[in-house]
Amino acid sequence: MRILLTGVTGQLGHTLQPILSQHHEVIAPTRAQLDLSDAAAIAAFVADCKPDLIINPAAYTAVDKAETEVELAQAINAIAPGVFAEQAKKLGIGLIHYSTDYVYDGSLRDDNGKLPSYTEDAPTNPVNVYGKTKLAGEQAIIASGCKYLIFRTSWVYSTFGKNFLLTMLRLANERDELRVVNDQWGAPTSANAIADISAAIVAQLNSAEDAATWWTSHQGTYHLTTKGRTSWCGFTQEIMRQASAAGRLQKAAPTVTGIPATEYPTPAQRPVNSCLDTSLLATTFHVHIPEWEAALAHVLGKIA
Repeated sequence: MRILLTGVTGQLGHTLQPILSQHHEVIAPTRAQLDLSDAAAIAAFVADCKPDLIINPAAYTAVDKAETEVELAQAINAIAPGVFAEQAKKLGIGLIHYSTDYVYDGSLRDDNGKLPSYTEDAPTNPVNVYGKTKLAGEQAIIASGCKYLIFRTSWVYSTFGKNFLLTMLRLANERDELRVVNDQWGAPTSANAIADISAAIVAQLNSAEDAATWWTSHQGTYHLTTKGRTSWCGFTQEIMRQASAAGRLQKAAPTVTGIPATEYPTPAQRPVNSCLDTSLLATTFHVHIPEWEAALAHVLGKIA
């Protein structure tokens, strides 16, 4: 299969490229080769390379900067996915696109005040520019009429780029105490877990006797995260526990102290509840979804 893969300088695209390249021809343009803020350039690039499938993990992910760089976030997160979808529709191919827990406002509670996981049909209501532009991208894809899979994920980290895991590991060697938000909840999800699950789904598509029938029965929006939930503070505590046990810290692990989000103000509001229900993904594609702690151990094992 000939796959157009975007965002190869980002965490997920960088992780997906070598995995997909084992079994497929992957066209993976860099930012210099394809400007995702240029709709005409996107259309021309897709028409020129004529892929069998488009996979779009590329996104404007600077959540706080998006509050002031609204036009750029809109171009990459909302307009670009719509252009990819329109081109996919013209070519009669499918589009796999990645979205976010931030399409929700995080206020979901049950009758006991606890935080249930969001299902795919829960009402969306993003509370920041990043979430609003990502939701607009989802809506543009659906409106195009193309064959699509939209995967919403959360709290993505990897061995590559700028992310929470690498930041905490760096700070662990610089500080004796880490003060981390303990009242926002979600599933830390490694780019490796997302890539492995995505590759398994692409393999299912590739081996389908009738691709059109496969798309008819599988098309839709799914939640793709690891299993379980924790707070940012809990995530940090587990990072320190595993890293210390594996001898990956240069000194004794720092104390991790939980703080309310009000003590760590940011330009963009974050959802309190980012927990996503992955049961639809599991039952539809029969893929293995790892526990978040196991996924973390896998990633830590890859860090030199």
